[in-house]
Order: sequence, then structure tokens, then C-alpha cells
Amino acid sequence: MFTTLRMLPLTLLADTFSHAFGAEFPSNLDNVRRYTESYVLALWHNRLYIYTAAAVVVGIWFALNLVLKKKKVVTPVSPWRYQTTETEEKKKYPVKEKVEHVSGLKIFYGSQTGTAKGFAKELAEDIKNLGLISEVIDLKDYDPDDRLSDECTSKAVCVFLLATYTDGKPTETAEWFCKWLEEASTDFRYGKTYLKGLRYTVFGLGDSVYTDHYNTVAKCVDKWLWMLSASRVLTRGEGDNNVAKSRHGSVQADFQAWKGRLLTRLQALARGEKKKCSGQCKNGTCKSKKKKKQQQQQSGAGDVAGDAGKCSSEQKQHSSEEELVESSSDAESSGEEEPGHGSVIDMEDLGNVMNRIKKVKKKEDGEDGQKVKLSKMSNGKTPEEEERREMITPALRDALTKQGYKLIGSHSGVKLCRWTKSMLRGRGGCYKHTFYGIESHRCMEATPSLACANKCVFCWRHTPNPGWKMDPAEKILLEAVENHQSMIKQFRGVPGVRPERFEEGLAVKHCALSLVGEPIMYPEINAFLRLLHQQRISSFLVTNAQFPDEIRNLVPVTQLYVSVDASTKDSLKRIDRPLFKDFWQRFLDSLRALGEKQQRTVYRLTLVKAWNVDELKAYSDLIALGQPDFIEVKGVTYCGESSASNLTMANVPWHEEVIYFVQQLANLLPDYDIACEHEHSNCLLLAHHKFKVDGEWWTWIDYERFQELIQAHEESGGAASTFSAADYMAKTPSWALFGASERGFDPLDTRFQRKNKAKDISGC
Repeated sequence: MFTTLRMLPLTLLADTFSHAFGAEFPSNLDNVRRYTESYVLALWHNRLYIYTAAAVVVGIWFALNLVLKKKKVVTPVSPWRYQTTETEEKKKYPVKEKVEHVSGLKIFYGSQTGTAKGFAKELAEDIKNLGLISEVIDLKDYDPDDRLSDECTSKAVCVFLLATYTDGKPTETAEWFCKWLEEASTDFRYGKTYLKGLRYTVFGLGDSVYTDHYNTVAKCVDKWLWMLSASRVLTRGEGDNNVAKSRHGSVQADFQAWKGRLLTRLQALARGEKKKCSGQCKNGTCKSKKKKKQQQQQSGAGDVAGDAGKCSSEQKQHSSEEELVESSSDAESSGEEEPGHGSVIDMEDLGNVMNRIKKVKKKEDGEDGQKVKLSKMSNGKTPEEEERREMITPALRDALTKQGYKLIGSHSGVKLCRWTKSMLRGRGGCYKHTFYGIESHRCMEATPSLACANKCVFCWRHTPNPGWKMDPAEKILLEAVENHQSMIKQFRGVPGVRPERFEEGLAVKHCALSLVGEPIMYPEINAFLRLLHQQRISSFLVTNAQFPDEIRNLVPVTQLYVSVDASTKDSLKRIDRPLFKDFWQRFLDSLRALGEKQQRTVYRLTLVKAWNVDELKAYSDLIALGQPDFIEVKGVTYCGESSASNLTMANVPWHEEVIYFVQQLANLLPDYDIACEHEHSNCLLLAHHKFKVDGEWWTWIDYERFQELIQAHEESGGAASTFSAADYMAKTPSWALFGASERGFDPLDTRFQRKNKAKDISGC
């Protein structure tokens, strides 16, 4: 029965063929059916033997594979077999490629008469003969902001051939490069390791007849590159046009001698040699006696420390600081990171510098100490005492000038914001452009007071406190605009700068009084604001909320800020470190005074993770106290290690964390909602509902309308002070709104993505 059932399909198939072709092939079909049935039955009855045979075959095949594989591993491959299978073996077991230590040379030159250019071409030919690739680059066509950091990851060695021009300044072709490099070396946003990995050497062209400016440009570029953690591959060379003083008889001979050392060094680097000296180097200074002797013969005893102070005709640095940053000008550096390399620009080291400055200051004060005591006893003021009471001391002037500040008189300053530079080049504006429509390339960042009543933990610009003589408002504004325009003019011809924005940038339209210090401490702040408005310059004034009476007496400004860095007394003390004992009462009174203003007002919150991000309820209470029009919430910007602050990168919130905080805060504020976002600055804007008209945000400012209103106010002697923030508001564009795909970036500009994203230069 079972067998019959199994044969049923075959029977059905045979029947089908029988019906279809039975008429033509009856006998053949019967034979096929009988044969098929008998064959299948035979297979079925002998199925056990078939299964056994298959198992044996599979087992034998598996055993043979194991034996052959083992034999292949143990037995060496014969030469002929290796030749036939070489390609396959390389695919399976890739051979380690030869490491390329030097890919070639990039030769940068800054020339006025063509000598440096000629040297660059000559060097390129010699490099070609060594079998290396070389590229000659005119610095006038080179954009360091875009391209210099790329050299950190390339295998090329950078050679800088730089001539020193009139008064120790760089040539016109190298002016922008030197300006950018100087600012980057002192700007915390780039960081002390910005050029780590870049290998370089410098040769200068100068004339020792001009002793005060001999090869100043080459010395400064050498120092600035080293401060940014670039590694020297060869001692700086110096060519001298003064035949009588030239070490080899002429500038051409000086270059030939230096070039010979460079070619030898490059050959060593190409072979993978890392250190030419004993390797016992610290902070770029070689301890080898032989090396020291060679340096003394080539450079002279005073070359190392004496040159650093000549990096600018307007700057003179103390010898103690020079020793720290320039001690290795003539020391050979390896391609590797040296122990402690770059530490000279740690905040701790800067602290050592300031300590030395203080010692010098104490010594100077000691010499005149008796005069000071006599003056105090007689209640009189000598001219010398008045001079000593200037806020900007010589040491402080040098420090601030080095950071890029243009100082005015005894207590004021102006500096070019990085967002001004960015918008000049069409790379987007700051968050104030996104939130309020400021044209960043026409904005002047200044302060009439470098003094401050706080020492905030996140501030890198600590300055002296009250007790200084006062300059007139007219002088401050005039020199501020002149200095700002002078800094803008330096961008003429810089790669990427848009000509129309360059022309616009020369005409100041906005003034951000938030550079440093406490502008409201300037006694003539109202006069200064009136002068701004008379020149149709909008005013954005920031105060640290420690002077409530001054806030109440303040004339109308375009937008008035208070920094609300914490929401409780204890956290404010920890973060802002105020100098007044009654700081908390002053803080609360300042917020109340802000609430009395009719023009635009802003709370500026700086989030410091693990310090003030958990104080939502307390923040909402402070907002209810001052009722600001807007609330800016920004993540703290890390300013580097400092003995004055224990903040680290762990205290910097991510942008998503700032968004979450703002959303939680908005839930506690029924009259506010999130209006705008500027992702690049890690900043968001909460706006009062009165700036939402027919469901659309109007956070921007009609600047022309404001100037009309303030002019009417002044002409009426202050009687027409009824205009409010709603009278000069403008519609916010869609790209600036929170949730837009642009994330606060103006689509009219082109976003520049820095390749080395680890370098944080966000700033604010």
C-alpha cells in the first residue's frame, strides 16, 4: 500500500503523457512507464546503500581538504609557485608599504624687490634635483585661514622666505599673512596647538644697517609659528644685505649656506631621521654643548632673546617674556612633538610672565614710594601720581596690544571682531546678525572702560578696576572709529574679501559696547552714546548688573543688555566673582531698573555645565523681575586653562543641551517662546510674545526708524521719550527662525567648514 502511494505521482504523469500522445506512441509510452517504475523502485529499495556511499564521499572530501590546508601552512612555497601566485598572495596578505616621511616642499615667499622670489625658484630647482616635489607660493595669493592648517596633516615641509621692509614691517605681499599669523598666535579660539604637525623653517632677508629692524619679519613669523605648536626642521636663516656684516659676504651667500644645510636636513628627514641632536631638548632648547657652541657662533649671544621684542614697531615686550617664547629661535626642532612643546603659551606660563612684570612694577613703585606717601599726607596730587593712576600701565598695554586691541587714551579700547572678518569674506555673521539684523562687517566692537566690577570665571580679559583718570567722550569715539577703519583697511586685497562689503565696512553702522570691562562705569557714558547716535551708529550696550543707578540714568540705547550668568546668590558669587560685598542686592536692583526701560532690553544667559544649568525655576523668577524683551541663552566658550579659573571643556554644553535647557525654560515662561537660533555660536533667542505679530516674529531692528526716533528725542530735550521697542522692530527672515534648516546661517553667504574641526574658534 505504501509503495503504491509513493508511485502514484509517476503513474499520474505517465497517464498524462498517455492521453496526450497515446494515439501516436502507445507502445513506446508503455515501455517508458514500466522502465521508470522499475528504476524508481530499485532506488527506493537500495536507498540505505546510496546514503552510506554519499556520506563516505563527503567524509573523504572533508579529510582531504584538512590535510591539504595543513600541508600548505607548514611546507614553504617554491619560487616558481610564488611567482605565479604573487598577486593573489598580496591581496590576502598585504605587504606593508614604504612610509613616506617627506612628500616635498612648499616654498612661501614675501618679496618687495624680487630677491626672495628668486631664492624661492632657485630652491625649487634644487629640490627637484633631489627627486622631491616643490611648490612656490606667493603669500599675496595665499589664504592662511583656509589653507595653513591643512599643512598639519600633509607630509610637506613649509619654507618661508621673508623680506623685512620699511620700519621692520613685512612686504606688501606678506602683510596679510603676518597679520593673520600674529593674531592667531594670541587668540585663544585657535588654541596653542592649532598648527601642531606643521613642519617649517624660515629664512629672512634683511639689512643689519637698520639694527632696530634687522630681519624682524622672519623672527616674528618663526616665533608665531612655534607658538602655535608648529615644529622647526631647521634653524632660522638670516640673510644680510650689509656686506660688511654678512656672515658669508652677501645675502646671496648667506642663502646658499643656509640652503645647503636645508637640503642636508631634508635628505635626513626623507630617510626617516627624526632628531639631529641628542634628543635631550626641552621647550625647543637643545642641551647639547656642541649645539650651544654652534648657536653662539652663528647667532650671537643676544640673538635669541633680543629679537622677540621687535615683532611690531608698535610693540615692545619684556625680556622675561621674550625668553619664554623665543628661547628656541635658533634651536633645531624635530618632526615629532617635543616634551613640553608649546607650553610657553599656557596660562600658567603667562602667569609667570605677569609675576615678573609685577616684580618690575613693585621695584618701580618702590623708587617713588616716598613721593607717594608724601603726596597722600599733604592731600595733594603730583603729575607723576596722576600718570601712575592711568588704568593702562605699560605692561598691560603691551599685553592687550599683543592680543589685537587698539588702545585709546588711558581706559578705552577697540578690537576687530572675528565675525566682522567673517562677513567681509561672505562667510556669515554673528548671532546678532541672525537675531537682530546687525551687519557684522559694519559693527565696531569697543569699550570706553576696560575696568570691570566682576572677575567672571569664563572671562579671559581681566583688567584693572576703578581708580583712573578720565578721557573725553569725543576723543574716545574719534579714535575708536579711526582705529576700526584702520583695521578694516588691512583687508584690502585679502583673498576672499568681497569688494562691496569692504567699502561698506569702512562706514561704521553699529557699535557693540561689550568688548571688555564694564562700559557703564565710564562717567560720560551718556555723552558717548549721544555721539554715537549723532553719527547714526546704533548702540548695543552690555552691563554686568552691578550699577542700578547708572542703568536708570542711562539715555535710550538701541538695545540694552544685562549679563545674567547665574540665578542664585551663591552661584553668582562662584561664577562672576563680583568685587562688591552687596553684589546680590545690586544685581536685583539692576534687573528692576532694566524693567523700567521702554526701549529694547535683553537678558544674556551664559550656560556653564555643572555650574548653573539646573537653576531653571530661579532663572524664571529673575526674568519675571526684569521682564526683558529678549533672552539670549549661550553655551560658555572655553578660553583655555587658567590659574584664574578652573573651568574645563567638560563645562561647555553641547548645542543640543542648550536647546533642551531653553525649551525647559520656555515651559516656565508663559509670555516667551523660542524665536531664533544661531548654531555656530551655540546660542538661542527667547522673545516676548509682543514681538510676534500675526503669528510671525519681528525680532529684527529697523535701524533707520530708531535713528529718527532718537533724533526726535534729543531735539525735544528728552521730552519725547515715549517711544518703545515696538516702534522700531522689523520682521525676522525665515532662515533666522528656530527650526529652520539654515540653523541661523544667512543663505546669502557661503558657509566655511573648517577641515580641522577639533580646533574650536567659535567665539562670540
